[in-house]
Amino acid sequence: MAVDIFKEKYRSKVGEVVLGATKEDGGTRSHTITVGGESALPFLHFEGEIPNRPVVAMEVWDINPEWNPCFDNIFGDVYDDPGAWAKKCVDEYGADLIQVRLKGADPDLNDHSPEDCAATVKKVLEAVSVPVMVIGCGKADKDNTIYNPIAEAAAGENLVMGVAELENYKAVTSACMANNHVVIAQSPIDINICKQLNILISEMSPAMSSRIIIDPTVAALGYGIEYSYSIMERARNGALQGDKMLAMPMYGNAGFESWRQKEANISDEEQPGWGEQEERGILWEATTAMAYLQSGIDILVMRHPEAVKVVKGNIDDLMKDNSY
Repeated sequence: MAVDIFKEKYRSKVGEVVLGATKEDGGTRSHTITVGGESALPFLHFEGEIPNRPVVAMEVWDINPEWNPCFDNIFGDVYDDPGAWAKKCVDEYGADLIQVRLKGADPDLNDHSPEDCAATVKKVLEAVSVPVMVIGCGKADKDNTIYNPIAEAAAGENLVMGVAELENYKAVTSACMANNHVVIAQSPIDINICKQLNILISEMSPAMSSRIIIDPTVAALGYGIEYSYSIMERARNGALQGDKMLAMPMYGNAGFESWRQKEANISDEEQPGWGEQEERGILWEATTAMAYLQSGIDILVMRHPEAVKVVKGNIDDLMKDNSY
């Protein structure tokens, strides 16, 4: 007997954002990546279009990150060379794009100058041909001094730069406006602040409304993942119902959040019942990332190559159109 499948009808869709720029557009990337564009909830191909697959970035730092020792065998030979590190992520581990974290700019660490930061970004751009994202050190006063030099040094490359926050969004947004880059708008797991920040950025320049990536602030498995998921779900539903200030692609750093939790790092000896440490960490990161895929995330930033492999395989399966 035939069964009629109920299909939800939506009146709008998520906006598309292009990352990177090729030679034809004044950049040096071999290709661009388009994210967003969904007209249905995540992977419900029978209800609408999912034109662009979610993408996976891998993170590169400008200093030795002192991560869990299990990463030493993977990246230990390139920790001191961001360009080589980025190239390894792309060539060996299939990263769709690279995120450069300029942690060395932190005044309490290496206090790298704006010129040092710009040079690091240029080095990564020269080493790989995929689109590049750039994140500051996390100290607003210092980050505000590095945005313009980086944006100018990479003019034409259509970087993704962040982060813009409610109390500190003008510096990075201005740098992106002046040099045609994309901005990451970060809100603290709050749908109202998310929307308000997008409005404020768009008011600086209407053209920026199509150059915003939403970072709702994700949490790892066991550490508030359900709160992040619900905010992302509400943002996606809002976009599909026509709210233009929520209709931006979404981003989340699943790797960073997962690998700072004890469940991913504590040794087998300390917790013998938890299983082997590296395998546990990989699964913690992959599970976190796959939950966010189901919430509608478009850009995942990840860390362990094995977790990347699992998640990219999951994306392949989810992107198969099994329409009813």
